[in-house]
Amino acid sequence: MKYRSILNDKNLVSFSEALFEGLANDGSLFVPNEIPNYNLKKKYVNYFNLAQDIIYPFVKENINLNELKKICEESFNFEVPLKKLDDNIYILELFHGPTLAFKDFAARFLARSFSLLNKNKLTILVATSGDTGGAVANGFSGVKGINVVILYPSKRVTEIQELQLTRVKKNVKTIEVSGTFDDCQKLVKMAFSDKKLRNNVNLTSANSINIGRLIPQITYYIWAKNKLNESSNPVFCVPSGNLGNLTGGILAKLSGIKIKSFLAATNSNDSLVRYLKNGSFKIESTIKTISNAMDVGNPSNLERIKFLYNFNLNNIKNDIKSISINDSTTIKMIKKIKNKYNYTICPHTAVGLANIEKRGIKQNPVIYLATAHPLKFKNIIEPIIEEKIELPDTIKSLYEKQKKSIKMDPFYDKFKSFLLKNF
Repeated sequence: MKYRSILNDKNLVSFSEALFEGLANDGSLFVPNEIPNYNLKKKYVNYFNLAQDIIYPFVKENINLNELKKICEESFNFEVPLKKLDDNIYILELFHGPTLAFKDFAARFLARSFSLLNKNKLTILVATSGDTGGAVANGFSGVKGINVVILYPSKRVTEIQELQLTRVKKNVKTIEVSGTFDDCQKLVKMAFSDKKLRNNVNLTSANSINIGRLIPQITYYIWAKNKLNESSNPVFCVPSGNLGNLTGGILAKLSGIKIKSFLAATNSNDSLVRYLKNGSFKIESTIKTISNAMDVGNPSNLERIKFLYNFNLNNIKNDIKSISINDSTTIKMIKKIKNKYNYTICPHTAVGLANIEKRGIKQNPVIYLATAHPLKFKNIIEPIIEEKIELPDTIKSLYEKQKKSIKMDPFYDKFKSFLLKNF
């Protein structure tokens, strides 16, 4: 399989080239030049076996079956339970990886793919609104020949997210940016567009602008569908910020998997809601919310979504619905789910369940993607549910380590100087 840039169907590259380049040389994103068609009849017991079958068509030009088997067994070595919450309401728990967030799926796959294919010294740039950075720091920790630079918005991540971002190994540098996630993402994109910088520093990305991030995210949609009966036609409710998670689901649907539609759950940062309503949106300042991983004002993957639907807004609207949920409603939903089901959810999960409640979907099964463990937001959750959330030893040990971060204003010249000096 080849990958093309959104702007140029003649700009074709291999999986390895797309992985290492991050962005196409014309500044646009890579997308698959074709989408596999899956006809999965068997029921899978092990997640990594399903992942191997799904991912192989995307990578086989560069990664053979035995290599991919090893990558999948090491990357997806945790449970991915589908739990029934109520009639036709299911929760797919994606937070059982080492950093307790769904970003572990992509970060662990990326780290092992880069490690296998990398031949030169490499610097990976990643902007994070909370969970991506921690997953990347963990996934790439100690990987030889690879340095990681993580940018996160100061005072806009939770205490535990910051612990995971700033208690890191030597090959990981963390920059605390005085600004928003969009400021962090802008710095990363400017670095990739800077040809002089890229002549001196071998750069790639671990953000969802990198197509290697999206491919493993296809797998859990198909895993969830595989757990339901074959005739089911579920709606997936997807917490949506930079829209990488949603794009993975769209790729699953376009590959022939029976999925009715998607509810793209957004918080007060409602760019997608405005796009679906008007066909465009004005970029606005990011609003700080308690579902901080979704605090994105200008989602990168919207361009991929437009491309996958041939830039036809009506087709996009047929498959994707979106409602904006504020913090007050989010808090009420956390409390409601705890009282009704004795089940604790994170703010992102609450935004999704509030979407389901507002849409009133009853005729189709709804699978909600629970993207983060509630303990990552314990300072928010505990006062709402009036209970303590016990920390695992892996998190407790982070408090004993020294914080390592570099404070920086969101100015590109300073960021560029840092990269040239250190790499």
